[in-house]
Amino acid sequence: MPDFPVRKMQLVIEEVRHDGGPAPDAPRRLGAILACVANPFAGRYEPDLQPAMEDLKPLGHEMSERLIAALGGKEGIDGYGKGAIVGEDGELEHGALWHVPGGYAMRGLLGESNAIVPSCMKRGGVGSALDIPLGHINAAYVRSHFDGIEVRLPDGPRAGEIVFALAMSRGGRVHSRMGGLEAWDVTGTDGLR
Repeated sequence: MPDFPVRKMQLVIEEVRHDGGPAPDAPRRLGAILACVANPFAGRYEPDLQPAMEDLKPLGHEMSERLIAALGGKEGIDGYGKGAIVGEDGELEHGALWHVPGGYAMRGLLGESNAIVPSCMKRGGVGSALDIPLGHINAAYVRSHFDGIEVRLPDGPRAGEIVFALAMSRGGRVHSRMGGLEAWDVTGTDGLR
């Protein structure tokens, strides 16, 4: 059983009150939570990584709960995404460990959420930024929710660490007007429309 001790966590809340044009009726809120953990696979090749996803499930659940609470509860959260930055002694596949623990934790706690969780991972050094893509939780084709949030830890990831991240949002981009499927027309039956 690999161990992923958390060195630090960071919670970021962003509120968009204006983006040119008229002010929205209510501010758009986005949030992200990051956990910087030790990478038990750093510096070596491990052929069977999949069992480690199970070990990360409690972290995914904790981070999802904290982010939902920081955004004021699950009602109204309609966008999500996830990502990872692997330190230089790791490989991208170590970031891919986050797909199940991060994505399924958010989906389970948010309830109705049929769309794939957009994801981004990369290898990076201390202070690297990550643009976490966001998409609608029930329909991948909702253009108003194609967005992202930039996150970074000033002192991570170190060479033998991974930064795992989750992001959520309330509402689409302010002044979205690119057409396509609108959030209020989502059926949510197939994760696409």
